[in-house]
Amino acid sequence: MNPTQQHRYHVLYKQHLTNLTLQGKRPATIDAYSRAVRRISAHFDRSPDTLSTADLKAYFAQLIRTHSWSTVKLDRNGLQFFYRYTLEKQWQWLNIVKPPQVKRLPDILSPAQVGFVISMTSQPRYQVFFLVLYSMGLRLSEGLHLSIHDIDSQAMQIHVRDAKGGKDRFVPMPRRTLQVLRHHWQSHRHARLLFPRQGKQVDVPMDKGGVQKALKRVLRDCGIHKPISPHSLRHCYATHLLEQGLDLRSLQHLLGHASLNTTARYTQLTQVKQLDAVKAVNKLTDSLTLMWP
Repeated sequence: MNPTQQHRYHVLYKQHLTNLTLQGKRPATIDAYSRAVRRISAHFDRSPDTLSTADLKAYFAQLIRTHSWSTVKLDRNGLQFFYRYTLEKQWQWLNIVKPPQVKRLPDILSPAQVGFVISMTSQPRYQVFFLVLYSMGLRLSEGLHLSIHDIDSQAMQIHVRDAKGGKDRFVPMPRRTLQVLRHHWQSHRHARLLFPRQGKQVDVPMDKGGVQKALKRVLRDCGIHKPISPHSLRHCYATHLLEQGLDLRSLQHLLGHASLNTTARYTQLTQVKQLDAVKAVNKLTDSLTLMWP
């Protein structure tokens, strides 16, 4: 960009961030929508208000070839917001960029496998963290930001604050998890965080990347080749509770889902439901009267 365009770009980008903040967008949304503007500006090396419809169509055609549909969707939404609220334009053609509706089921570990993975984790802080994610069904960021003030040992619950969608919730805390957390806290005695980062930045939670890499290592050591992530422990928690007979409404509350439909997908993952389906299919087939030549 020449100096004039560079100045124009910075003015528009700053206004974009302001508009996102004024609309109360979540930090993750602000990050994604601002990245969309940075990405397209860097691609063309021009201020985005100078781009034509042809430029935008060509950009998205290229983006679809090189990035996931989730990235394409975020960039589309981010640019629509930018053109509507910052440039005060409507780009209806962006509606043709429609990611396919794909509903995939997550991979699940058995309770025995979860126990094996936690037991085989060599670094104590990660071992405790994996137990916390699984035993209370927490998202990765929820676990990382837990503080000692979120623990209510009298009510045996934790207070999950500012979770997805800006919602708080209370989650039951198993006695075993409380005992492990107390022992873990003795190892660092941080004034606020349960899982502080090691080193100079003592008031910062553990790094997400470090947690993910640690889990990959232990999965490899355990000979488990499923695509399991820290979030998979939350999926395991939900599936295993359903297998123990917990009702969907209660599970919805524990997970903090806005819609029961989101929670209901876990019914497809339980071994109990799968065995019922197998029995029903076999019963149906066995009842057929067949005449073989």
